[in-house]
Amino acid sequence: MLLLLLAYLGGVLTLLSPCILPVLPFVFARADRPFLRSTLPLLLGMALTFTVVASLAAVGSQWVAQANQIGRWVALVLMAVFAIALLWPTLADHLLAPFQRIGARLSARADAADAAGRGGAWASLLIGIATGLLWAPCAGPILGLVLTGAALNGASVGTSSLLLAYALGAVTALALAVWVGGRVFRALQARLGLGNVVRRVLGVAALLAVVAIGLGWDTGLLTRLSAVSTARIEQGLLDAVPDAQPAAPPMMMMAAGQAGAPLPVEGTLPSLSGATGWLNSPPLTAEQLRGKVVLIDFWTYSCINCLRAMPFVHEWAQRYRDHGLVVVGVHTPEFAFERDPRNVMKAVQQLKVEYPVALDNQYSIWRAFNNRYWPAHYFIDAQGNIRGHQFGEGNYAHSEQVIRRLLVEAGQTDLPPPADPAAADLQGVATQADMGNLRSPETYLGHARAEQFASPGGQRADAAFGYTLPSTLALNQWGLSGQWRVNDEAAQLQQAGGRIAFQFHARDLHLVLAPGEDGTPVRFRVLLDGKPLPAADAGADVAADGTGTVNEHRLYQLIRQRGTIGPHRFEIEFLDAGVQAYAFTFG
Repeated sequence: MLLLLLAYLGGVLTLLSPCILPVLPFVFARADRPFLRSTLPLLLGMALTFTVVASLAAVGSQWVAQANQIGRWVALVLMAVFAIALLWPTLADHLLAPFQRIGARLSARADAADAAGRGGAWASLLIGIATGLLWAPCAGPILGLVLTGAALNGASVGTSSLLLAYALGAVTALALAVWVGGRVFRALQARLGLGNVVRRVLGVAALLAVVAIGLGWDTGLLTRLSAVSTARIEQGLLDAVPDAQPAAPPMMMMAAGQAGAPLPVEGTLPSLSGATGWLNSPPLTAEQLRGKVVLIDFWTYSCINCLRAMPFVHEWAQRYRDHGLVVVGVHTPEFAFERDPRNVMKAVQQLKVEYPVALDNQYSIWRAFNNRYWPAHYFIDAQGNIRGHQFGEGNYAHSEQVIRRLLVEAGQTDLPPPADPAAADLQGVATQADMGNLRSPETYLGHARAEQFASPGGQRADAAFGYTLPSTLALNQWGLSGQWRVNDEAAQLQQAGGRIAFQFHARDLHLVLAPGEDGTPVRFRVLLDGKPLPAADAGADVAADGTGTVNEHRLYQLIRQRGTIGPHRFEIEFLDAGVQAYAFTFG
């Protein structure tokens, strides 16, 4: 219930966001008409369309994304017709093309129905549906939480309810604004006789909105012109609700400071039958694992957090495998290339993973555990009960303590001494993050989850476009230069010479990259603050002269600073076409 309320309040705050500006002319165009017969159907159509499209798009189906793009262009045509009908209703009705005449007649019919005291609701509902296809609200913390949960946990009544609550919050704020605006319009009509002028002004505004949406300004320029940011308000609301955010601090299910407190029973080990394949082992079942202490490790091979936790998992697997511990890695992919068993098999070999790995390409095991995190560790006792969990990195000594307690409960008496996390040999990407200097968040490049994109004009979804880099970037802003095609997951370079820039503050910078679709390697060079990357600050995948090659689908460590850490402008130039860039991570 609290999450529904949060989603609703997040929608209300949308009115303060610049992302609402492109659709305001369509909403206010009917502000001078009866609320129940005109404005309310329009707003409800807008809310329902957004809910349906967002629910489907959140599960990541390519055909849904394509259908949504087609729907947006259909909606743009319909709204252009609506704007023309506002400007010249008689001319549009007689002279324009058949589709425009239909739109003009719809608008004229709605006007006539309003004047006669009858409905007009269906025409308003149709306009609302079209507006919902054009509406792309800014993905602040609350909407981001809802969409991430929907993508990871699949379509459900719960996630659709949260999206509907968000949309209804926006509708409530718009309804209030329209009510106030309607009173102003009626006052102007009654006292100054400006009804036709107001109508034409709204028509011009609606046409400009169509142009802005068609050119992508609604997700680019308007966002950067925002004078009011709701992110802090939304984050404050999330912080006030326990367990609302997936980024909560890692916690163990044990009483803090009470090493001898009983470990609770959190459930039973779910079925592992949903795995699409197994590596290093024949398929395992929950029944086969009964009598063993089991560590279930959810990971994916391009996840920096998983890679930093992996040495500790390896240590536990080796230290306690002869004492009744079985580690089962559940590889649940985040990106499409991580679904390819060949890529996972190669990563398992490179990372020296020797324990069984279940391929969870359909998220079946993920959902069975109701999991939401990479990495996530679940500790199962010999009776098959889940006795604790750890979300995220860290707490390694506590995790090992839980393993040892469960082994003792299972009758093990001759355990080796516990490992010393501080003595672990951590190299490359496995080196733990410098949290004191970490000011930059994980940032996705695909349009489905992209934030802080600063290239002029915004992103063009699923279309090749020539981007340019701004001369300056604020902290955590990024941009593209050159000919790129941005899909929901990644940005793919169409011509050699393209660049990506990011203003970051962290010791380490990583970028998830893939070669061309045919596997052709892509050469690159790295710049820092506009100069060749110093050899001392080169990451594990960059040579001393700042160059490197993308030849695998994986995470690449590009920068590891050895000196004083501060804000820097990172740039990577690709000397060949075809590279696919997915996400920045930092450490």
